[in-house]
Amino acid sequence: MARIAGVDLPKNKKVLFGLQYIFGIGPNISSEILTKAKVNPDKRVADLTDEEVAEIRAVLTAEFKVEGALRSEIQQNIKRLMDIGSYRGIRHRKSLPARGQRTRTNSRTRKGKRKTVAGKKKTPAKK
Repeated sequence: MARIAGVDLPKNKKVLFGLQYIFGIGPNISSEILTKAKVNPDKRVADLTDEEVAEIRAVLTAEFKVEGALRSEIQQNIKRLMDIGSYRGIRHRKSLPARGQRTRTNSRTRKGKRKTVAGKKKTPAKK
């Protein structure tokens, strides 16, 4: 089992898809890494040699920010937005969608469980 950037890659998958288990690596970056490391993308993770794993690891650390470093950078960006009081920062602070989605009916994931507000009681009609 190959361990790259603190993530155990699944043995039975092709390297192209196995690299995508690392946070911050998608299909395009995965193929770019394999091209630069000169590794066949159709090769299985279990069939990788130690030299190939080392080459992939070297390309990754030299050119891309992944896993912990990327997560912390994202958190710092969100904190910066909140500190300067931008619209997006305020939306993050209130736990509301920050990208213009409607909130009247949807966004339950972001807002959390419904908080029921008691309705106004109707008074009986007088005759």
